[in-house]
Amino acid sequence: MQTTFTEKQMQDPGIQRANEILRSCVHCGFCTATCPTYQVLGDELDSPRGRIYLIKDMLENERVPDEKTVTHVDRCLSCLACMTTCPSGVHYMHLVDEARAYIERTYERPFSDRALRWVLARILPYPMRFRIALLGAKIGKPFRRMIPDARLRAMLEMAPKRIPPVSRNDDPQSFAPEGPQKMRVALMTGCAQKALNTDINDATIRVLRRLGCEVVVAKGAGCCGALTHHMGKESESHATAARNIRAWTAEIEAGGLDAIVVNTSGCGTTVKDYGHMFRNDALAKDAATVSSLAMDISELLSKLELPKGSKKDLKVAYHAACSLKHGQKIKSAPKDLLKRAGFNVVEPADSHLCCGSAGTYNLMQPEISQQLKKRKVQTLEAKSPDVIAAGNIGCMMQIGSGTGVPVVHTVELLDWATGGPKPPALRSAQP
Repeated sequence: MQTTFTEKQMQDPGIQRANEILRSCVHCGFCTATCPTYQVLGDELDSPRGRIYLIKDMLENERVPDEKTVTHVDRCLSCLACMTTCPSGVHYMHLVDEARAYIERTYERPFSDRALRWVLARILPYPMRFRIALLGAKIGKPFRRMIPDARLRAMLEMAPKRIPPVSRNDDPQSFAPEGPQKMRVALMTGCAQKALNTDINDATIRVLRRLGCEVVVAKGAGCCGALTHHMGKESESHATAARNIRAWTAEIEAGGLDAIVVNTSGCGTTVKDYGHMFRNDALAKDAATVSSLAMDISELLSKLELPKGSKKDLKVAYHAACSLKHGQKIKSAPKDLLKRAGFNVVEPADSHLCCGSAGTYNLMQPEISQQLKKRKVQTLEAKSPDVIAAGNIGCMMQIGSGTGVPVVHTVELLDWATGGPKPPALRSAQP
C-alpha cells in the first residue's frame, strides 16, 4: 500500500510504525475470511482491510476522526485472527493501537461513552474497586431489564453468582519449591482475575511449586495495562506497565528470574509487547528484558516436562483464546499438556473465531459480543464436553455466562492431574 506521510509526520515514532505496517498491506483481503466482526456484520469497513483504509486516511491527513471511522475502529475486537491469516505479515495490532491512541487524543466522544470508559478504566484494573462494583452489580442484576442502555445491562449481567474471597496467595511473597529447585519465576497475578476467580492463581502456584519452581509475587506489580491500552489511553496504560517493569526488574536484580509467568493470555500478549511499547523510553532496556522473560503458563509447563497422567474419563473441550492463539502464536501447547495429563481433548468448529469477550468489548459492544458468544457456545456444546477449558479469564466469564457446562482454566485441570484438588467449578457441577 502506498503512503504519503510527510517528513514532519515521520518524526513521530507511532507514525513511523504505522507507515511500515500500512506499506506491508497488499489489499489481498485474506483477513476478511477470519474476521469475526466481518462474519457477523458483513460490512467491508468492519474487516481489517476496511479499517486499514480508514486508519490510513485518518493518520495521513491528520484528520479529526468522524463518527463513522470511530465506530468501525471501536468494533474491532483486537482478536488478531487477521494477523494469523495475513500472508504479508501485516502487524495489525500495532496499527489499531496507534489508531485508538490517535482517536483518544483528537476525538470528543458523546458524554455517555466518555463516562463509561472513565468508569471502566478506574474500576476494572483495581481488584478491590472491582469487587465492590461486582457486589453493586449483584444487587442491581434483578432489575437489569429496566435499564435502557445495553452497555449498562451488560455490566450488570457480568456479575458472577459468587464473588470469591480474597486469596492471600496474591499478596507479594515467595513460595518455595516442593522439591529441588529448577527455576525461579515471577507470577503475574493480574487485576480483574483476582476479583473474579482466585482459583486460577492458586492452582498455578501449586503446580509450579510441585514441578520445582520458586514462585515470586513481586511487590508493586499489578494490572498489565491492556484494558486501558485498548481504549487508547496511552498515558494510563504505560504508567501501569512501567510499574510492572520496575517491580520485575527489582526481582531480576535481587535474585534473578528464569521467567515471568502469565496465566491470563490477554495480559500475556500485552506484557510480551512491552519492549515495543517502551522502545523510545528510558525503560526500553528493562522493558525488552521483561518481554523476553514473559511466558504463558502453558509455555512454562511444556518446558518443565509435566508428568504423564493416566487416562481420565473426562471430555475436555478446549477453547483457544484469541490472545493466546493469534496474539502469542501458542496453538498446540495447552492441548498437548491436557492430553499428556490424560484428558480426552476435543476442539470446536471455527476455533479461530473470537468468543466476543475481548477485554472490555463485551461491555462496550454488547450486541456484537452476544452474537459471537452464542456462536462460540453452540460450537463448544456440539462436542458434548464434560468441561470447557480456556487460558483466559475473560473468555471463561463470557462462555460461562452462556452455558451450563463447567468452565475452568487449563492450569486448574493440570494442577488436579498432578496432585492438586479438583477444580471447584467441577465440584459444584456434580449432581
